[in-house]
Amino acid sequence: MANPRTAGRPRDPRIEQAALAAVRDLLVEGGYPAVTVAAVADRAGTTKAALYRRWPALPHLIHEAAFPDELAQDLVLGADLATDLAGIVRGTLDTLSSPPGAAALPGLLAEVTTWPDLHAAMMRRFEGVFGALGERLREAVADGEARDDARADDVLRVVIGSVIAGLLLTPGELDDAWVERIAAMLARGLRP
Repeated sequence: MANPRTAGRPRDPRIEQAALAAVRDLLVEGGYPAVTVAAVADRAGTTKAALYRRWPALPHLIHEAAFPDELAQDLVLGADLATDLAGIVRGTLDTLSSPPGAAALPGLLAEVTTWPDLHAAMMRRFEGVFGALGERLREAVADGEARDDARADDVLRVVIGSVIAGLLLTPGELDDAWVERIAAMLARGLRP
């Protein structure tokens, strides 16, 4: 059976890349309020209609630009649990404090209540991290490094919450020593 023909022209991947780059630039230059569909379309050399064909709403585009898929793919686990936890804390801090991430985060947190599918998209983007950490915690439980009730979602909530609170309250103090302290607290809390 032949593949059914789809209507219209194939999408030009250059438009997606140009739009994502435009959003990152606008976030860094003017923060979340500077990112409008019109500004993105103008900067990317496309139309608002082309953007809406690719993303259901502006927050979805901002989310994809500020937190690209590659971020979740950089997770490398397998060292001792404390080292793995430090890597997760450091990676989360790097992601959320990057110029586009830091500019996008407050607006996206506000948008999640308006766009429930945005929350689902965020969860899908990081499901690889949840899966990898879940597997690592199962190994840690089997090796006696962690309690049997250790859960990846709990660990990631604590890490993400700590990073967001740190960025809000003491952004200048989130250095390597802070990362190690948070990771050590997590490791102690997970011990059997």
